Amino acid sequence: MMNKQERLALILNYLEELFPNAGCELNYRQDYELVIAVMLSAQTTDESVNRVTNQLFSSFPTLEDLDAAPLHEIENMIRTIGLFRNKAKNIKGITQQLLTNFSGRVPMDKEQLMTLPGVGNKSANVIRAEIFHIPEIAVDTHVHRVAKRLGLVKMEDDVVVTEKKLRALLPEDLYIKLHHQFIHFGRYFCKARAPQCRQCHLQTICQEPHKNL
Repeated sequence: MMNKQERLALILNYLEELFPNAGCELNYRQDYELVIAVMLSAQTTDESVNRVTNQLFSSFPTLEDLDAAPLHEIENMIRTIGLFRNKAKNIKGITQQLLTNFSGRVPMDKEQLMTLPGVGNKSANVIRAEIFHIPEIAVDTHVHRVAKRLGLVKMEDDVVVTEKKLRALLPEDLYIKLHHQFIHFGRYFCKARAPQCRQCHLQTICQEPHKNL
């Protein structure tokens, strides 16, 4: 039977083999665009977010333009994603707060980031890692599922406990890359429904009954 370090080495090597260049799949050019895209990505796919932000950021190319944009126009542009009305209000709130409180710049401080509408702990971790390259572990639905299935955390652990355990277990200098590798693995292989168990090299350590063997 593998010990914890052997199990971890197996996982990290396999993820590196599958996704050596894993990175953020949200499209953005300006830092504030990433903040908005991350907020919009809650309960929807990155692909869906990229479709609406392409039009949104083209129509309102600056932070000031977006701040001045009528709410109903923003709603219409993001209508295809879930919770679009509330998210449209968050966009307005984010732009207003960035301009009013932070001189139009995305803050590095986590507590300050979490004052922005729709930005919680997970989103703040994503933003800090992507924009400022600060080692952070952001536990989204994919990271949470994969960590449980691979036995890195317990099945009953919530996202707060999972983040704490992953921080203690994973090498800090790999936090950012592993975050993306876990997401890619959960998005394309270890899916919530119909996971690709037959092709997976981690079957021997998986904690969930295999559905597709």
